[in-house]
Amino acid sequence: MNRASYTTRDETGMGRKPRDRASMASDRMIPGLRNSGMMLLSAIVLGSVTATPGHAQAGGPPARGAPQATARMAPLPTFRADAWGLPDEPQLGFVEISGGPFLMGSDPRLDPESFENEHWPGDGTMGTVDLPTYYISRYEVTIGQFRAFVEATGRTVDPQALLAPDSYPVIFVSWPDAVAYTRWLEGEMKKSATTPPALREMLNTGWRVTLPTEAEWEKAARGTDGRIFPWGDEEIAGPANIAGRSLTPVGYFDCSAVCANGLEDMSGNVWEWTRTPFSGTGYGGVTTAPDLEADALWVMRGGSYADALNLNRVAVRGGADPGARRGFIGFRLAITRD
Repeated sequence: MNRASYTTRDETGMGRKPRDRASMASDRMIPGLRNSGMMLLSAIVLGSVTATPGHAQAGGPPARGAPQATARMAPLPTFRADAWGLPDEPQLGFVEISGGPFLMGSDPRLDPESFENEHWPGDGTMGTVDLPTYYISRYEVTIGQFRAFVEATGRTVDPQALLAPDSYPVIFVSWPDAVAYTRWLEGEMKKSATTPPALREMLNTGWRVTLPTEAEWEKAARGTDGRIFPWGDEEIAGPANIAGRSLTPVGYFDCSAVCANGLEDMSGNVWEWTRTPFSGTGYGGVTTAPDLEADALWVMRGGSYADALNLNRVAVRGGADPGARRGFIGFRLAITRD
């Protein structure tokens, strides 16, 4: 089993039992901690507005006063109908993230916008995490990809998850929905001749399609130079869907030339589930693979289209009950050797 090595150990996760649909109106979202207070917000994550289907589904111009971002000048990404709707790229959109150390978290001396739960225990700044090689998807999971899963399995999902065009990120998905999708896709890719040979061999020799851990997510988003945003340290909107009024198709804002690892929408568009239990007291981490059957709040990363710029920094951490389905929560994929 490959394990990430951390400079410090994590605090224990905050256990929460999954809830049924009747209780979803009170699902709690936990953003970063500032000073000593924990903000517990109902149907709001880190300043996101509560999304209605119409608000979250249709693309449109940014809200008045929003930072300006550069929309993609090249054609939008395309997807393969014969490959579960995955990107039309040689490795189906999976990008290799080389093994090695990176700086994780925030140093408040360098990033005064940081929240307390971005600071590592001990000196309260940043820590070094050493990860083995893994892969992460260039784009957030789309509605088209999720639709293929629902049609193949008959899984019952929130009807709002499938309302928008196929190129938009899937939303209104719970953490169990996301995990179920990864398990289904792994099974399909293992047995299909459509899967690129290198990926199929990996999946048949111990690698897994899964959600990224928050360490994997953050390394992919910021690279190894400790940058504050995917595109660097500059407090500009960058090529990202931030502080706007609606979702956009995945990759609509082209970040491939300036963002770490050429990934798209690591800031903005939708919050993304991870497979890391939420701890409200800074970074660190157990050195064993996460227990996906545990009762826990689960970390979300990346901010959303409706959040201000400072809430779309790569170190910002959110957490939610696994049963939460909201119009600003989606996910992306990882392939890792657990």
